[in-house]
Amino acid sequence: MGRVAAVSLSGDHTFTKPTQDVITLVAGLGVAGDAHQGVTVKHRSRVRRDPTQPNLRQVHLMHAELHDELNALGFDVAAGRLGENVTTRGVDLLGLPTGTRLRLGPHAVVEVTGLRNPCPQIEAFREGLLKEVVGRDEHGNVVRRAGIMSIVLVGGEVRPGDGIQVELPAEPHRPLVVV
Repeated sequence: MGRVAAVSLSGDHTFTKPTQDVITLVAGLGVAGDAHQGVTVKHRSRVRRDPTQPNLRQVHLMHAELHDELNALGFDVAAGRLGENVTTRGVDLLGLPTGTRLRLGPHAVVEVTGLRNPCPQIEAFREGLLKEVVGRDEHGNVVRRAGIMSIVLVGGEVRPGDGIQVELPAEPHRPLVVV
């Protein structure tokens, strides 16, 4: 079983999100008080394209193991600094299929909708960081490592130290794609 390493939110559209002692997930909306909370898209680039799109990016999760790797390469990265709401440890987020449900703490449940496609702001945050979180595999396919996105099915409070239970969807599993 994995663990919640940190939780973060920002009421403004900022790249980084300050860590918190607790966040509250609201079913169908996202993180209470976060700029990306809502039924329809809140990411500015997506709002410009079509503000009526459903918000499949209510909660952004990122694995702390990526932070560890980036810090070992000389980047100064900590929880919330890359815009995630929930920093995890011990869960292979990028290996999960679409539709996986994650129980965060005693009550909250999110459903994985897809991969985060990091925006150019990540390069402004730390020069050279984009190429570390978006690359290509041996076949030339784009590989995105900047976390996953989800929607809130069951609300509840989430705190650092909470357990994470993984519930895989029925097979056949669908791989994660950018949302």
